[in-house]
This record gives sequence, C-alpha cells and structure tokens, in this order.
Amino acid sequence: MKYDFLIVGAGLFGAVFAYEAKKRGNKVLVIDKRDHIAGNIYTEDVDGINVHRYGAHIFHTSNKKVWDYINNFAEFNNYINSPVAVYKDELYNLPFNMNTFSKLWNIKTPNEAKAIIEKQRKESGITEPKNLEEQAISLVGRDVYEKLIKGYTEKQWGRDAKELPAFIIKRLPLRFTFDNNYFNDRYQGIPIGGYTGIVEKLLEGIEVRISTEYKDFIKENPDIAERTVYTGMIDEFFDYKLGVLEYRRVYFEDERLDTDNYQGDAVVNYTQREVPFTRIIEHKHFEYGNQDFTIISKEYPVEWKKGEEPYYPINNEKNNALYESYVELSKTRSDIIFGGRLGAYKYYDMDKVVEAALECVERNL
Repeated sequence: MKYDFLIVGAGLFGAVFAYEAKKRGNKVLVIDKRDHIAGNIYTEDVDGINVHRYGAHIFHTSNKKVWDYINNFAEFNNYINSPVAVYKDELYNLPFNMNTFSKLWNIKTPNEAKAIIEKQRKESGITEPKNLEEQAISLVGRDVYEKLIKGYTEKQWGRDAKELPAFIIKRLPLRFTFDNNYFNDRYQGIPIGGYTGIVEKLLEGIEVRISTEYKDFIKENPDIAERTVYTGMIDEFFDYKLGVLEYRRVYFEDERLDTDNYQGDAVVNYTQREVPFTRIIEHKHFEYGNQDFTIISKEYPVEWKKGEEPYYPINNEKNNALYESYVELSKTRSDIIFGGRLGAYKYYDMDKVVEAALECVERNL
C-alpha cells in the first residue's frame, strides 16, 4: 500500500501533522519505535493517577490560536504551576518572587529586595561574565544564585557552573510581587485525563504502528510513501556521518507511597548539589487527585550516550554548528521533512511544538 505521508514519531509534532494531513485528504501512516504513542508527553493511568512518564508537562501559552486548537482534543483544568525549591532544610517559592526574597532576607517590600540584589550585583564586580556562574551572579546576586541556581544547574548539565558558558542563562526573571505562578502566559492547564488522550484523538482513523524502528521498516518498505515527516534525531537519520549531536538524558525513579499527600505540590525542586536528583514530581496534584495513595517520580539528569533516549539538546556553539551542517545535508533530501524536538535539535515547550507543526503543515500541504 502506498501512502502520501509516512510520519516517523507519534509524539505531538507528528500527531498534529498527521491529523492535518488526513484532514486534507492525504493517506497517512504513523510509526514509532516506542511501544506507545504520544512521545514524551505520554501519560499512563495508574489506578486513577495520570503519571507523566517522561517528566512533568504543563501546557502553557500566550498564543490563543494554539490554545483554541489544543482544546479541540481535550478539556483542560485550571492547574497553575507553582513549584517550590528545597535547599538543605529551607523551602522557597519559585519563580524568584517576593515570597522567595522575604524568606531569604526577612524583608517585606519590593524596594528592599531590589536594593539587596543590586548591592550584591555591584559587590561581585562582574562586568563581563565569562561563565554561567558569573552571568547568574551579575543578574540576581550571590544569595539567589548560591541557594537556588548553582546546584540545580550543575546537576542538570553535569558540569561545574564555572565550566558552563554564560549564554546558557540569558536572563533570570525576578518578580517583585507575591505571585507564585511560574508562567506569565495567558493560558495554562493540564488536560483532564492526561496527555495521551490528546494524541489518541489526533491520530483517530489513522494507521499507527508502534514498536517499529524506522531504519528496519524503510529497508523492507523503501517506496511506502511519497514523503516522510521525520521527528527523530537528524544526525541519526544520516548515520552520524558529520558527527554526533550531544544531549542530556533523564531517568526516573518511581515510588508508590501509602499516603494521600507526600509533598503538597506537583513539582518540588532540590537545588542542593549533594542531592542527586533535581526534582520530585507528585503526579496526582496535576489533576487534584483525592486517592488514598500517591505516586512520586525522582528525576535524575545524566550524560547521554548514543543509542539512549535523548532529552535536552546541548545547544552550545559546537553542537549548533554541527546541527546547521546537518540542515545543509538535509536539503539533499527533498522527500524528507524534519521536525519536532529531535529533528530541529531544539528544546520546545508544547505550545511551540504545536505552532511549529502547524507552520510545517502550511509550508508543505
């Protein structure tokens, strides 16, 4: 059977493209190497708790077109992301706001907070930051950096902050109000029933084959489709012929606990370097669950090796230059459309994935 489009990857990008292609009368086949659809937004119902299998996903956007679009496939609750941070035996609100500063310095007013931050910035004497540590201190001062940025960032990247380039942190938002809403976006929430249902609806009526490796499949079916939308790693597609793009990987340690409420929040960050995980997710709080048990996931960032599941692209100068070389190489394959987080070697929030997929549809359909 011949298809108009072979979509490689049943994540959000691939599913949106597949839905729009089918809507326009195209015959579509979707394949995915995993044993489930929905990519990294996959949620699994475990006795009524929707577990975010690949880390916390909170949908947020200021783009009304994207918000209206995604609401065609799910009803969203009114969840507001208000994480907290643990440093040793201290608890702080995120993002950095007046609740954070009040706890740090026992102050009450925005002017007091601004004065302390400005004093610490000047005392640092940093005018041209040479690394991430200097960049962060020059933006927020030493106290916020030492307690809430340094350890978390070093765990996330697996490097000392002095070894990381300054450009990783372009800005650090300081909020001088008592507002714990992490995002500034107009629209925010969690799909009731989890994210997997969104992708199921997008792929309704479309042929999907899971546990299917692209290389093996295309070897056996070389002329299966007119065009291919490839959402896997762009360097892997070309057999790493120009070199290997680098990523950070994450693994999760799940626990089921006999308590109805373990930490009182869906997301708690652990900013001390000596604590090996970066955060604990308590999944039931995303949907206000009232079960008499809970499920938590500890998140551990580690070095990525070829053949493992990639998570965060390391967008430094070396990798970005290598990616651009692959983009040039991709122009030799007019039958292939590269997209999504891995195809574009770019960390995307979910709304930006939908946006990019719809733009890709407009360009190619």
